[in-house]
Amino acid sequence: MLATSTPRLSEALPAEQTHRLMRLAREVSFAPGTRVFEEGGRADHFWIVRTGTVALDLRVPGRGSPVIDTLGHGELVGWSWLFPPYVWQLGAEAVSAVEAYELDASTVRLMCQSDPALGTAVGQWVGRVLSRRLHTARTRLLDLYAPDGSGASR
Repeated sequence: MLATSTPRLSEALPAEQTHRLMRLAREVSFAPGTRVFEEGGRADHFWIVRTGTVALDLRVPGRGSPVIDTLGHGELVGWSWLFPPYVWQLGAEAVSAVEAYELDASTVRLMCQSDPALGTAVGQWVGRVLSRRLHTARTRLLDLYAPDGSGASR
């Protein structure tokens, strides 16, 4: 059964591991309309939303870039940083003013390699986020492009 919300870092990792990761974070802000990253670009950072909303979009040839999900407080923005070739599979844009924690992907990957327990926990967290995002994207695209909006019934 699919979780109804995206798992938050603080819910997915033990407190000590969460604190270790958050010590690496720096606070950043994005104005409304700012592209956080573009599909196909290099995935070298990721973010955890503190305030505001980020929209995830997907290029659909001949159809533009529909929004497939929106993210808010505590949610992970970006998962492609964890998997080679480290290229964004989606795009992201700040819908409102966003304050977020930004983490350097290569630093976190190195930390995960040196601490297998942390690596497993981060991998499972990102995997759960990815599973939820893929389900959401599929449903949204079916709602937009399938006959009779057949995504809602699946």
